[in-house]
Amino acid sequence: MMVLKHPKSRVFTVLFCIITITTFIFSYNYSTPSSYFFKFAFRLSDNPVSKALCACSQCISVEDEDPWFTEHFNQSVAPLMSKKNSMLSEDTFKWWQWIQSEKRPANYSDVVRRLFQVIPGEERYMDSGSRRCRTCAVVGNSGNLKGSNYGALIDSSDFIIRMNKAPTSGFETDVGRRTTHHVMYPESAKNLQNTTNLVLIPFKILDLQWIISALTTGTIKHTYLPVMAKIKANKNKVLIYSPTFFKYVYDSWLEGHGRYPSTGFLALMFAIHICDEVNVYGFGADKEGNWHHYWENNLLGGAFRHTGVHDGDYEYNITLLLASKKKIKMFKGR
Repeated sequence: MMVLKHPKSRVFTVLFCIITITTFIFSYNYSTPSSYFFKFAFRLSDNPVSKALCACSQCISVEDEDPWFTEHFNQSVAPLMSKKNSMLSEDTFKWWQWIQSEKRPANYSDVVRRLFQVIPGEERYMDSGSRRCRTCAVVGNSGNLKGSNYGALIDSSDFIIRMNKAPTSGFETDVGRRTTHHVMYPESAKNLQNTTNLVLIPFKILDLQWIISALTTGTIKHTYLPVMAKIKANKNKVLIYSPTFFKYVYDSWLEGHGRYPSTGFLALMFAIHICDEVNVYGFGADKEGNWHHYWENNLLGGAFRHTGVHDGDYEYNITLLLASKKKIKMFKGR
């Protein structure tokens, strides 16, 4: 028997073995249990962003074996409108117009063109990956925040998302001081600090016209209710909740329950799709079972649960289900 003693011969022998083993693995078509390791490794390298591995200890969108979450979650749908994705499908446009039955809408394309002359139109937050750990606090308006002392914990998050007319002044110990994103619509608008992102939820074309007006001329003072003619906000930090994402939340997550999602649920879904870890505060009833806002007398509250257009119970059950699956962490007050 001939023995290979030359160093080059040994190298050729090793290469031959590697090629033979690799050919065997790929031709095996992953048909045995031991082959699943190789299949998983190759799948991860195919599209690491779609697996949404992040630098946090636990990532919301990491692929797991939960068929319910996998069925509902679609990270490819952009939460915010940009110049690039502002076109709406016919189905989405019809549904969006149906929400508040706008009778004489302006031309959508013309309004959007004007909109992005006033505010930035680039894509935002579509940057998930293995190096990112974005922690977010979604702060609802429930009375269960009273006496919670969550303020410092909320303020420690990267993004702090609030909604509608929620105040912080006078409630800092329980709800925190910082706000990075404030979600609102024209009828729930409030003035913001220059550092805060205004996230507008448009329920109709007139809402897009309103934000243009509120940042410029102040000519629109009434929608179906009186609204702020002008708003104090940094127009370079104004973001528009995408009607396409709006419908996706309604179809995929709420499965058609209610007429349309509440601001709170839309804010939660926004966070789930742009953050890696989400902590939720101020959702649900207080410990006495009352549904009210934390700045209200609880004897006067309760209206935000049963509005006639939102299915508050269904939304809250989905929120609890997300928490039970450890996709979010809920803080229910003390």
